[in-house]
Amino acid sequence: MTQEQQKTLDGLNIAIQMEIDGKEFYSKAAAASANELGKKLLNTLAGEEDIHRKVFIGIYESIKSKRGWPAVDFHPDGGRRLRTVFSETLAKSGTSIKVGNSEVDAVLTARNMETKTFDFYRRQMAAATEKAEEDFYERLASQEQEHNLILADYYEYLKNPAGWFVKKEHPSLD
Repeated sequence: MTQEQQKTLDGLNIAIQMEIDGKEFYSKAAAASANELGKKLLNTLAGEEDIHRKVFIGIYESIKSKRGWPAVDFHPDGGRRLRTVFSETLAKSGTSIKVGNSEVDAVLTARNMETKTFDFYRRQMAAATEKAEEDFYERLASQEQEHNLILADYYEYLKNPAGWFVKKEHPSLD
């Protein structure tokens, strides 16, 4: 195995562990959430981390067996699924939501994790030796950025649900 392949495998191992840790964190945070919105959003994020992990494992196995970087059929949805979960659940919850400090802390921790993951994928993208690898990491980085934006929205909602609705939903003040 070349030094370049080993470097790629090492990066994939880090990415796999990041996704495992992310899924575990989101699953625990969802279980601890005191509201339906938090549970659904965090469980959806846990599911996305699991999807990433499975893709990374497939890539790792392909490279390890010396088949090279495989064609990867991974196309993030631009956050549409997460935004749909967020919107649908908001429609049911409105501004009556239970929020504990631990939930706010979990969202801040999650945003920090997403930022670190985004930065890692951007570095992997810059170090990529194949176009398919570069494109893959670019798509992943984009999805992690979208996760962070949705978490920022959720954080604002947790801090001030009524203010969030005024800002985001632009209700008529007639």
